[in-house]
Amino acid sequence: MHTMDALGELAEEATEWRRRLHEHPELGYALHRTAAFIAEKLSSFGVDHIETGIAETGIVALIHGNHRDGPTIGLRADMDALPIIEASGKPWSSKVPGKMHGCGHDGHSAILLGTAKYLTRTRKFKGTVALIFQPAEESGSGGEKMVQEGIMERFGISQVFAMHNYPGLDVGKFMICSGPIQGGLAEFDLTIKGRGGHASTPQKNVDPIVIGAQIIMGLQTIVSRSSDPRDALVISVTKLYAGESYNVIPQHAQISGTVRFIETHLPDFAEQAIFDVAQGIARAYGADVDFEYRRLEPITVNHDVETGLAVDAARALVGQDRVDDRMRPGMGAEDFAYMLEARPGAYIFLGNGDTPSVHNPAYDFNDNALPYGIGYWINLVERVLAA
Repeated sequence: MHTMDALGELAEEATEWRRRLHEHPELGYALHRTAAFIAEKLSSFGVDHIETGIAETGIVALIHGNHRDGPTIGLRADMDALPIIEASGKPWSSKVPGKMHGCGHDGHSAILLGTAKYLTRTRKFKGTVALIFQPAEESGSGGEKMVQEGIMERFGISQVFAMHNYPGLDVGKFMICSGPIQGGLAEFDLTIKGRGGHASTPQKNVDPIVIGAQIIMGLQTIVSRSSDPRDALVISVTKLYAGESYNVIPQHAQISGTVRFIETHLPDFAEQAIFDVAQGIARAYGADVDFEYRRLEPITVNHDVETGLAVDAARALVGQDRVDDRMRPGMGAEDFAYMLEARPGAYIFLGNGDTPSVHNPAYDFNDNALPYGIGYWINLVERVLAA
């Protein structure tokens, strides 16, 4: 299996690519410059087939091994940035106001490009590697759209793998677990329908702001008093809108938030519980509610066999004690879940060191992690597709 030796030059190139991507972030599906850059690099490496325009700006590129008679495995990297004003202070900071690579997708893409360059040069595997560059992970469920457009069937992918950086975990370390590794996601909107009027005569009104405050506090009891404490459930109110004037009690107030879960029964439970609490409180005060609930991402579930392959590949690179194969699942959502529903696979975390967290304006992908990501992908390919 491959070790960290001889990856230095490749990591230097990957650093240049990563910083160039970082300077020019794009959002959602509108990744035209990003996708063009990645496709140009893949072509220059001599990959065997490049298909662009999947899920609008997604790419699937194929690299055949020295022996083509074998399965095809998919390696996925996300490409999109976030609508955040960067505050990292790095020389390669975003040149696009209001957009930044605040989750490390520039690093993920650079790692997969580095892997592509190595594999096209060596081809020491049996079968085919499908490099999946995905748009709209942060918004729009690009992973789901790529699956819906048939990438697994079109390219004969039998197993699929992904990687994400993890601030707070030392560079050169990995974390993974079998089974659920990331939570599912739902969103909700509550509109409280009160009766507006002058702020000097509250007795004539039904104040949706006061009712909204009661509902927000009431929602906290769903997790603390209604759900099984052994289940992982998070309900967070993240938006509150009401009123436009100092002297007017408004007619409506709006509350929005997210639900995150590990158990498959919890989105149904949370939907009913949120509505029951909100409607009960609102009606007690003479108001009513409109409720919308949207299921966005399923639970990201690693498969047992593929998790074992991922662990073996990482340990062959960095050693036994630098790979935690029993990490506790996180509650962040990940649309790679759709690919894992379509095919068996595994999702692993790569250490980003002592850096600000993802989605923080001061965050930046740690370039020292690039050779570890590239080495992991190489080991995984050469293990799963052993010639």
